[in-house]
Amino acid sequence: MIRKSFQPFNEEELQQEVPENGKLSIKHWAEEDRPREKLLAKGASALTKAELLAILIGSGTSKKSAVELMTEVLRDCDNKLSRLSRMSVEELTRYGGIGEAKAVTLKAAAEIGRLRSEEDALADIVQFRDSNQIYRFMLPLMRDMNHEECWALMLNNNARLMKRVKISMGGMTETSVDVRVLMKEALLSDATCMILVHNHPSGACRPSNDDIKLTEKVSAAGKLMNIRLIDHVIVTDGKYYSFADEGRL
Repeated sequence: MIRKSFQPFNEEELQQEVPENGKLSIKHWAEEDRPREKLLAKGASALTKAELLAILIGSGTSKKSAVELMTEVLRDCDNKLSRLSRMSVEELTRYGGIGEAKAVTLKAAAEIGRLRSEEDALADIVQFRDSNQIYRFMLPLMRDMNHEECWALMLNNNARLMKRVKISMGGMTETSVDVRVLMKEALLSDATCMILVHNHPSGACRPSNDDIKLTEKVSAAGKLMNIRLIDHVIVTDGKYYSFADEGRL
């Protein structure tokens, strides 16, 4: 399909259209530099993070284009989408030009990205054979959390996933797990094996004394019910700790 060539604005038009701050809005950029047109012409991979996010929010303010606005937000997140995804709707709406609707759109996009990563991780797993598989499977769910959560993977005899269950949710530094609730979920799932997984939002993946005690309690309770605790993995963004790998199970 033949595209119409971009016709530059003449000087008189620019004098009429340019705002007082002297900045051109996106509609006055060269066509090949506008995010939507650039994506159509060159593909999504040719766009920067700010340009992709600008397409989502659609518009900026009278003083900032959508690209400039998202560049500012990304700058505050050290240019990391993972940090942006952790921002709440309230935090996002503190930026001039981002209302509730735009903030919700950004949160929805982050969740779509997480679900895509989770689907990819699950597609690669037939059986849980090692701690790295556990880590890759749980990372999309846990990497952006700013609080601790504990999950259990209920498995059959062949270490195939039957069910994933959230056991508890806590604060920034800890979460409390009721071993009775965990074992009840294992029995209801007809699991013969299970894996315990929780995150450390601080980024430190070494187990605390409470983590060690929990592992011992769950392992002991599992033996009484003939449900084997295969591993307890602590997840952070970039690394993990495996009790099984460390010979503590």
